[in-house]
Formats: sequence, C-alpha cells, structure tokens
Amino acid sequence: MMDLEPVIGIEIHVQLDTNTKAWCNCELKVNGFENHYVCEVCSAQPGTLPVVNKQAINYAVMLGLATNCNINKTSFYDRKNYFYPDLPKGYQITQFKTPICEDGVVEILKADASSTKKIRLERIQLEEDTGKSTHHGDYSLINLNRAGTPLVEIVTKPDFSNAKEVTNFLKKVHAILVYLGVSKGNLQDGNMRCDVNLSLKEAGSTVLGTRTEVKNLNSYRSVEKAIEHEMKRQAEILNSGKKVLQQTLLFDVETNSNKVLRTKTDADDYRYFPEPDLMPLLVSDNQIHKIKENLPELPDVKMKRFVSEFSIPLYDAEVLCSDKDLANYFEKSCNLAGKNYKKISNWIMSELLKYVNEAKANINKIKLTPSHLVDLVALVESGEISGKIAKEIFVKVYDTGKLASDIVKEEGLKQNSNTDELEALVEKLINENPKEAEELKSGRDRMMGFFVGQVMKSTGGKANPKLTTELVKKLLSL
Repeated sequence: MMDLEPVIGIEIHVQLDTNTKAWCNCELKVNGFENHYVCEVCSAQPGTLPVVNKQAINYAVMLGLATNCNINKTSFYDRKNYFYPDLPKGYQITQFKTPICEDGVVEILKADASSTKKIRLERIQLEEDTGKSTHHGDYSLINLNRAGTPLVEIVTKPDFSNAKEVTNFLKKVHAILVYLGVSKGNLQDGNMRCDVNLSLKEAGSTVLGTRTEVKNLNSYRSVEKAIEHEMKRQAEILNSGKKVLQQTLLFDVETNSNKVLRTKTDADDYRYFPEPDLMPLLVSDNQIHKIKENLPELPDVKMKRFVSEFSIPLYDAEVLCSDKDLANYFEKSCNLAGKNYKKISNWIMSELLKYVNEAKANINKIKLTPSHLVDLVALVESGEISGKIAKEIFVKVYDTGKLASDIVKEEGLKQNSNTDELEALVEKLINENPKEAEELKSGRDRMMGFFVGQVMKSTGGKANPKLTTELVKKLLSL
C-alpha cells in the first residue's frame, strides 16, 4: 500500500449581487417567473452587443483588495467556446489570459483549529453565468433568467491538505463576501458554487498525480463528502496498480459518492480567443484608492480585534466573525455588559447558535436580543441563579422575549444561597450516605458530584452549587 497524500485546489463561482446583469439592463431575478427577465442581449439575438456593468467591476476590485490580490489595471475579456443548451451565445464571456485580480492570500484555521494557514489565490476573474436547465423525463426546459448574471471565479493554488481546510476556506470566503456586501454567497441558493480539483501523490514526492474535478458542489457537507470519497476512490485505483484518469465528476448526494460525467477537457478544447465586442478593462489608481478607502472592517481584522479587545480565544473569534450579523450581536452584547466577555461568547456559541441554527432563524429578528443575553449572564455571574436554571430560563427568553430577571421573579427561581438551610441538607445527606462520604474522604473526588447533585435535586435545582461544594468540604473536613 502506497503512502499517499492529497493535493487539493478549488474554484468558486460567485454570483455578484448587482442590480442588473453583466452586459445588459435586465433586472437580476434568478427566481422570478421563467424567461421573464430576459432581453435581446442576454438571449443572444443577432446583432446585439454587450456593455460592461460598472458595479460588477467595482465588486471584483473590492473582493480582490479584501483577499490581498494584485489588481491588474488592464485586464481583458475572452470567449470560452462550448455548446450547451442553456448557453444561448454558444460561448461564455470570461477572463482567461489576464484576469482583473491575481496572486491573493486568504488566512484560514487549520483542521484542528490549532493555528492558521495561508491559502494562495491564483486569480479572480470576471465572467457571466449561464441559464438554467431543468430536466423532465424525456424533455428539458431552459430558463434564461440567470443567463448573463455577473460572476467572479476565484481560483486557488493547490494548497489544501484535507476536506476540513476546504470548508474552512469556503466559510471564510462567504464571510468576506457578506461583509463586503458584494454577494449573498449562499451555497444552497446557488449564489456560490464550488468545483474541487484533487489528486494523490506519494508522500514526500514533488511529482503530482493525475487530478480529477468534482463539479458544482453546493453545500459544505457535499464538499467534504466529495473530497473524502474521491481520496478513497483514487487511493484504491493507485494501490491496485492502475492509473487515475483525468475526468470530470459529479457528486451524488444520495450515495455520497462521485460519478464520472466526462473525460476531462483541457483549456485548448474551449478555443479561447479575445472577446472582440469588449474593449480592454481599465481600472485606474484613483478607482482602486477610493474602493480601498471605503472597505468595511473585514473578518480577519475584526477577529484579531475581538481577541485583543474582549480577551476571547482565537477559535471563538473565528466562529463569531464567520457571520457578520453574529459578530455584531456579540459586540453589542459585550458593549452592554462591560465585562464577562468570555461568558457571553460561551452562551452564544453553546446555546444561542443551537436554537438559531435549528430554526434557521435570522439572528437580527429573534426575541432574545443582546440586552436579554446580558441580563441572563449577569444573573448567573451574581449567583442569583444557577447555570442549570439559566439554561431553562434561556429557552423561555428565546421563545417569549421576556427578560430573564422578570422570569426569575415571576417563577421564584432565585438561587438558594441560604448557608444554614443548605448546611442542614448536606449534613442530612452525609448521615444517610456514610459509604459515599467515606469514599469522598478517601480521595474519590467524583463523589462530590453525588452530594452536590442530590442537594440540587432536593432544592429543584435552586441550590448554589459553589456554596454546596464548600459546605460538603467543611462538614467532611476536606
């Protein structure tokens, strides 16, 4: 069995959130009534000419600057020639030899979250989307609403070592897109689609294996499953003494496996040549300077600021900054609290995200606002309620929008910190459970959980666990 290691690179196609299409004034309504948002230009009627969408150019420059790319002040459009029913012109306008952005870098967390890793970008190029085919048994229908939607294609170097790094990168790119406001970036809605290029080589060797391409992956889970399956498939081929063929594959979500679509085509097969209907694309220093000045605070900058300003771990900051609205929610909570930043982070990551994700809710529209969260955390930190009770109250706050402090008063949930009352309960437990008491005295620390748990049970979860632990130690002379 050969010792093999993967070499992985990806291509991401991102729909830009412009008002109109790439080459015409048609409104962008991908999900509108079929073939309604179409004109002579995007349906490729004879004699029509494309006109560049300036907003798409600015968005591409913004993305290039945000990913540390060099911006080419002169770039060119090319024709990529191939036939497919949803490509009305018979070619795609793209950028082949000289794209608008090159040589970028995006920093991601490694798979084990122990440190970061830099992923190199080869290029970001402007192009257009195709129409959409839907298949119905023995016939297919074409919807051209999507035809001519402005895209950027982001092409990485083969810098990924595993599937988790790829999804970490996709999440980082998604965050950058949303922070910039250039795309909604949702894989499930088709705003962002990923192709994975993968090969295996012998460990330590500089000789690369034959790569395959898995096309049009539209979820993080599909990306990871497709990579895992392709690594296994290629390893089985190589270890059996056979050769991997250069092929294009499609991922089947039903079987979690990749299926061959066609033998891989090379660039020469597309017969690229310069687009004769569009002039060279010129981007001035002044344009780049203005865009750079107006860039918002990006995920990496915000993440480092959160670590420094709120003293939270890098992993927490990475999760919180992965979503713009989530980062804003956390920061508002911290500004209201003025302390307990790590506690706030813990509650957001362990409880809030669980409910928001399950309900697929918009965090800006939930009833549990930053003020509600700060109120709840303050009750726990002051010792007024226990962590166990707090989790129960959390659900009620999330569902009703009531303040935790009001729920505690209404339902009499205040934590019991009456020393005399709790000491009497602990003393009774010790007398009733002499064996467990002796085990705790002899060094079996886990028995402390037994006594604290029994006190919590008898008080309906209201006993102060810290005070209860101190009383057990006191009465057993620990």
